Amino acid sequence: MKKAVKKITLVYYVIYATTILSTALGYLLNLQGKAVSIDPQSSTGIALSSILILYILISIPGSLGGFHRMTKKWRSIEDEKLKLAKYEKGAILRLVAIGVGLVGSVILFYITNNISMIYCVGIAAIALLFCKPSEDKLISDLKLDEEEDSSINK
Repeated sequence: MKKAVKKITLVYYVIYATTILSTALGYLLNLQGKAVSIDPQSSTGIALSSILILYILISIPGSLGGFHRMTKKWRSIEDEKLKLAKYEKGAILRLVAIGVGLVGSVILFYITNNISMIYCVGIAAIALLFCKPSEDKLISDLKLDEEEDSSINK
């Protein structure tokens, strides 16, 4: 169980590190005047912003809700290794789905200088906070403590 939480935690912090790295890189490229720039009011700028906003609007509730529904199914799996493997894979997919929106928002902000992208960064970062992995969360999501309690009482 600790191994699964460590892998999920690693992915979680890699996403934040990638966000910080893309922010620093975008800032430095803008500072030197070497950044690619697209007018936010052009058709390309509007299309890119719209696609990213739509992606965030779909991916955040979709990944959070989908993961919640899947954990209900995973609870019924008897094999604990399989249950943890499915949970780990699902948690990583949820993090990646939200992380793509977060990093994409940072990159698109520096490309278009569109203030809406800052709001998207904030929304995706807050959504990622809801996905912060912990052993207690894994236990409560998969109802592992109830199984241990019921086996002790038998």
